Amino acid sequence: MPDICQLLLWPSLACLVLTGIHAYLGLHVVERGVIFVDLSLAQVAALGTTIAFLSGFDLHGQGAYFFSLGFTLVGAALFALTRSRKMRIPQEAIIGIVYAVSSAAAILIMDRLPEGAEHIKHILVGNLLAVSPHEVIKMAVLYSLIGVLHWIWRKPFLALSTDPEKALAEGYSIKLWDFLFYATFGFVVTSSVAIAGVLLVFSYLIVPSVTAILFSERIGVRLAIGWTMGTLVSLGGMYASYRLDAPTGATVICTFGMALAVLAIASRMLKFSKQSSI
Repeated sequence: MPDICQLLLWPSLACLVLTGIHAYLGLHVVERGVIFVDLSLAQVAALGTTIAFLSGFDLHGQGAYFFSLGFTLVGAALFALTRSRKMRIPQEAIIGIVYAVSSAAAILIMDRLPEGAEHIKHILVGNLLAVSPHEVIKMAVLYSLIGVLHWIWRKPFLALSTDPEKALAEGYSIKLWDFLFYATFGFVVTSSVAIAGVLLVFSYLIVPSVTAILFSERIGVRLAIGWTMGTLVSLGGMYASYRLDAPTGATVICTFGMALAVLAIASRMLKFSKQSSI
C-alpha cells in the first residue's frame, strides 16, 4: 500500500486539479454548443509543442510551453472572431477544420522525428505518472488565478454562454469577451495537454459536464456533480491502471466513458420512476 500511495500521490493530485477547472469550463462549452472547442484548442497547443520540439526545444521546457501557448492564443482569437449573431457557417464547422488541419500538420511534422510514434502517444494521452510535484503546484496556482478571473468576469461569461441575445442587449461585446474566455481557456488547455494529453483533457472538460446536465438544471448543482464525478473517476481510474498495469491516461478516459454510461442509465431510470409515481 505505501508503494501505490507514493506512486500515485502526485498524479492523483494532478487529476484533482484538472477536475476543478475543467468541470467548470465544460459547463460553458456545453452551454455554448461548441463541444469540440477543447479538443481543437488542445490539438493546436499540441501542434505548437511539436513545432517547438522539431526546432530543438526541450519537450517539457519553457520554450515549448510558450510555443504551445502562442499557437493556442491564435486559435482563441480565431474562435472569438468567427462567432457572430448571424453565421452562414456554423462555428462548430470552423472548430472541426482547425482540429483536422492541426492534427494533420502535427502528423506531418512528427513523421520527421525519430520518435514520432511515441510523441503521438504522448500528445493523445500524456504521461500522468511522470508528473512532478513542481508541475502540479505550478498548474494549481495558474488554474487558481484563472478561476479568480472567471469569478470576477462571471457575469459576462455566463451571459454569453447561456443567453447571448440578452448579453448583447446589456451592451457586452461578444468578440471581446469571447476572446477573453477563449484566451483564459487556452492557458488552461496549454498546461493541461502538456501533462494529460489531448484526449484526457477533452474527457475532463466534457464528460463531467454532460453527466451533470442529466441530473440538474442549476449551475451550482451541476458544478457539484461534475466535481464529484471527476474526482471519483480520477481516483478510480488511477487505481485501476495500477492494478491492471495499464496506461494511466487511457484507463482514466475509459473509466470516464463507463461512468457516463452507468449514470446515463441511472438518470433514465430515475426519470421513469418519477413519471410512474405521478
